[in-house]
Amino acid sequence: MIDLYTWTTPNGRKISMMLEETGLAYKVIPVNLQKEEQFTPEFTAINPNQKIPAIVDHDVAGGPLAIFESGAILVHLGEKTGKFLPTNVRQRSRVMQWLMYQMSHVGPILGQAGHFANQAPEKIPYAIQRFVNEAVRIVGVLNVGLNGAEFLAGDYSIADMATYPWVMAAWGPFQAMMPDKVAEFGNVKRWLDAMGARPAVQRGMAIPAV
Repeated sequence: MIDLYTWTTPNGRKISMMLEETGLAYKVIPVNLQKEEQFTPEFTAINPNQKIPAIVDHDVAGGPLAIFESGAILVHLGEKTGKFLPTNVRQRSRVMQWLMYQMSHVGPILGQAGHFANQAPEKIPYAIQRFVNEAVRIVGVLNVGLNGAEFLAGDYSIADMATYPWVMAAWGPFQAMMPDKVAEFGNVKRWLDAMGARPAVQRGMAIPAV
């Protein structure tokens, strides 16, 4: 059994999607960010960084294993199940490159773009423009990577699960702000549609139900 500590954010949904895809038994433990439950001593003992997601895997030799950081969790689950993370060195390298691209570029920059455009108490035009421009560039890189490929690393993998919730969340605002530019990202749109059609993705994106 795996305990999944999560909330309704792109990072949390990466893990629920992976758990649904693999069929592993898991229990959802919501961590309400609006109520600052991520700062409780109980959760901090699992993740000292006080962010979701985190898991506790109870089916590990030596006793329960707590893991934080969504990328590390995805790799653990891929290795645990032998699914969505190839062992072939070239295929694995492709998956890991796109996973690291999501962790270092897609999530941080799209997150900052959304923060400065929608949540910051002061609208700072320079910050908004900077992060929106970089977010568009980053999605453009995904569009190039998906040229002639159904999924980011060729076959469906943890790289797609990591990236999809972030791009999906940004797609509507991007279309509203710059429809002409978004129209150039046909490969990304095709990929979003393919991802969204997967039943396990649909289930994972609805977790936690709040």
